[in-house]
Amino acid sequence: MNPQNEAKLWQKISAAGSAAVAKNGYVTAIDALLATGWLQPEKVEEWRRGRVSYLEQVIVASLPKVSTAMRVFRKWTKSAGLRPSETVYVSWTKDRRKLRFSKSGNPEIERAYRTHWLPPKPSSAD
Repeated sequence: MNPQNEAKLWQKISAAGSAAVAKNGYVTAIDALLATGWLQPEKVEEWRRGRVSYLEQVIVASLPKVSTAMRVFRKWTKSAGLRPSETVYVSWTKDRRKLRFSKSGNPEIERAYRTHWLPPKPSSAD
């Protein structure tokens, strides 16, 4: 991805990330991917309802682009001083099965997707 496009991606992800933290108290990789426009809210809902095998299946971008967005997202979370909190995603179905994010099912990729990023803890001096 060329530097100009990566800068635009940073702007979209940082704006969406800041808004998500302000609204929800955390930000997710899904928030970042929604910000790119490559993932639509209704597709996330289909995945949550168990109608899609894995989230990457409904992202309308190549895996290299998705990887770039995820790398930009991780860099932004670090620059914003956010702290990771690993979360389990389960379907909105009766069986509440664990949801899968990636085609490969690679544990590191799955962890990157399911980690929520929280604001830093207030210092004890406050």
